[in-house]
Amino acid sequence: MTRLARAETPPIDPIAPALTAGGPILVDLSQPRPAGRARSHVTTVSRLLSRALVPAVLLGAWQAVVDLGLVSPETLPSPTQIGAAYGELIRTGELQSAIPTSLARALVGLLLGATTGLGLGLFAGLWRVGEELFDAPLQMLRTIPFIAMIPLFIIWFGIGEEAKIALIFGATIFPVYLNTYAGVRGVDQKLIEAAKVFGLSHRLIAVRVIIPTALPSILVGLRYAAGVSLLALVAAEQINARAGIGYILISANQNQRTDIIIAGIIIYALLGIVIDLIMRVVERLALPWRPSLVLA
Repeated sequence: MTRLARAETPPIDPIAPALTAGGPILVDLSQPRPAGRARSHVTTVSRLLSRALVPAVLLGAWQAVVDLGLVSPETLPSPTQIGAAYGELIRTGELQSAIPTSLARALVGLLLGATTGLGLGLFAGLWRVGEELFDAPLQMLRTIPFIAMIPLFIIWFGIGEEAKIALIFGATIFPVYLNTYAGVRGVDQKLIEAAKVFGLSHRLIAVRVIIPTALPSILVGLRYAAGVSLLALVAAEQINARAGIGYILISANQNQRTDIIIAGIIIYALLGIVIDLIMRVVERLALPWRPSLVLA
């Protein structure tokens, strides 16, 4: 009796029937592969290291230049001397009291300026009468450097906090206004025509179509204004400051403490980075639908 050998059944390919039938292929992409997650972690770590590489090299070169005597410590203190200056400011409590004071000035001026710029930008962008009333004067005023307004603000508001906040307020209006106005006027007219076809009123078109479409441009203006507020803060705190980072810089200048001057400048830079990161988070929360496009 001859035994018939059993033929092995080939594995069934679930994609083969779809390829044979010419139908669509559905691939489950809901669960990422472990290798993909590991690769993502490696990429994140490498990006962080690459970002920290250049600052670390610059700090090392800075320290070496001072240690080798190529630059006088009185002219350019080393990073270790600046670190000691930070320790001195922390021990005396000056740094802890200066940062909240300066941040309060910048945030109050930014809030007032951004609110005014947003309102004027929407008014000029949505209504022709607003453009005729405000666009030309604001375009002329924005060409005036805000530092040139310091003597006038001192005459108007004195040398107290009002002059400092007014300077920051005047500097932050224009970035928000320009980006809001450009964003509103840049809305595709086909979207507005489609909204009219569906019977939306002018108010609903503005609220549901124009403002959401212009939101990316508005947020860019807010982000730019946040940086400008710190630039204006540096100038504002030179007006008879009795507290804040500017007061530390003025006192250090009088005592010829270059290390504390550079430490104060670095604080301004760090505040700028923190504010920019906050604005990026706000952009991601407000615009979750916008993709992050990079070439490589």
